[in-house]
Amino acid sequence: MTLFATQALALQGIRGHVVQVQADVANGLPAFTLVGLPDASLSESRDRVRAAVNNSGMSWPSSRVTVNLTPASLPKQGSGFDLSIAAAVLGCQAVVPPDGLRGTVLFGELGLDGRLRPSRGVLPAVYAAWQAGASRVVVPWANRAEAAAVGQVLRTDAPGGGNGGGGCEVVAISSLAHLVQLATGASLAQVEQASQADDALRQAQNPLPEPASGSGRSSQTSASAPDLADVVGQPQARWALEIAAAGGHHLLMVGPPGAGKTMLAARLPGLLPPLDPTQALEVASLASLAGILPSEGELPLTPPYQQPHHTATTAALVGGGSTVIKPGAISMAHRGVLFLDEAPEFRTAALQALREPLESGEVSVARATGTVSFPARFLLVLAANPCPCGYGYGRGERCTCAPHRKRAYFSKLSGPLIDRMDLRLLVHPVTQVSLRRAVAEESSAVVRERVAQARQRSSFRLREHPWAVNAEIPGSQLRHCWPASSSAVHLLEDQVRRGSLTLRGADRVLRVAWTLADLAGLARPGTDEVASALALRGSELLTGAG
Repeated sequence: MTLFATQALALQGIRGHVVQVQADVANGLPAFTLVGLPDASLSESRDRVRAAVNNSGMSWPSSRVTVNLTPASLPKQGSGFDLSIAAAVLGCQAVVPPDGLRGTVLFGELGLDGRLRPSRGVLPAVYAAWQAGASRVVVPWANRAEAAAVGQVLRTDAPGGGNGGGGCEVVAISSLAHLVQLATGASLAQVEQASQADDALRQAQNPLPEPASGSGRSSQTSASAPDLADVVGQPQARWALEIAAAGGHHLLMVGPPGAGKTMLAARLPGLLPPLDPTQALEVASLASLAGILPSEGELPLTPPYQQPHHTATTAALVGGGSTVIKPGAISMAHRGVLFLDEAPEFRTAALQALREPLESGEVSVARATGTVSFPARFLLVLAANPCPCGYGYGRGERCTCAPHRKRAYFSKLSGPLIDRMDLRLLVHPVTQVSLRRAVAEESSAVVRERVAQARQRSSFRLREHPWAVNAEIPGSQLRHCWPASSSAVHLLEDQVRRGSLTLRGADRVLRVAWTLADLAGLARPGTDEVASALALRGSELLTGAG
């Protein structure tokens, strides 16, 4: 047999596409040609695969080898094609029988010794194989827990799929030799036992941990989430956090250093409801692509929390990369909270790049090799000092900033960006009297219960629509399907007529009013809710805010 085909997976963002890997062994001088729009890391697989086959006790063909990745128009990135390329070449030599890998999708990077190394993106790859109707998917042994986590969703309520939710078998192996054993008739139990023994031997020979494909860790887990009870005072800011969590509204806080802005923002994820299985799969897929999914492979239940440094570049926020396009901070905060502390200190281009994702809920990263889209449905929290020195509040007696410096400081936060912030408030420092009168504050669990009840009311109202929270409802649908009372509408129209509120700002005020009604258990917002939403918008904070 001179032609053999296997199946692999090409990842574009968190979406996977099944790719057929065709190998042809023909007469001619020894050569290895790889075609099908591979990137640099994939082109280097010719050397890795050849060495892995030889060092696994099998022979590499001493003739011309051509490997085609189809469809050729689809860009292919990364080293996850190594295993399928090696299997296709071995199939041409009858080492792998013709039906040994039928319906099997292979994903994994090979080391020169023939062992499979941990790879990024295993979780979305397994999910894509299941959706494509594969009966079996083979992954590296080190990623077995991550791959098994997909089954948590497939057994519940994952949408779509080609197997009806339970026909895709996940097999973890540790080397190319074990794949050959599996293809030639060895039982799954035998292969897993051999892979476990091989992994134990490798750890005994090399006690140092094997370098993974990515580094880092999630910034916050349910066990480490701080409690809102730690915040002393700040009743208005606590109320704003509750509204933001209940309706998914973006929040801007302006206050002097030490007022508690960072403490408040860090406690916002603890007020959000736990992720449902589908949301957890999205968040875990992004973490898998970034290489920060915990080794246990469990799907996260706590909404993510990202706090990039103010020196972060635009690519660090929205995603990018010269070879493999990786998700940025806004995608890593998907279904969670993105907190930008000292927001005016961020680069203007980086802040401006947030505008489109705030509206669409996704970000598209375009490079010469193609365009990749990542989900980016996050809750944005901005924090800023009142001036560069931080003491320009109250009478401003300690402030040393000239007026032009204050204007330049806040000019980084453009009008269109501020107009997308539903809640804007001044965070005043806690006074000595407040400290003396400090009492036990409400915990995150108590506030989270009220948030959950408000979200249940909004979910029931939106049950026949694709939106999850009030902040996601388009303005046209909001005005048509869920209008406020006539007096409340007149109040909004008056603000728009005066020019103190844009039409987009009016829609955002109405969304906040609906959240206030949900928290109060009202059927629809009235004048009081709209007036409160206008007050929470705090248009007097910054010049030019809508």
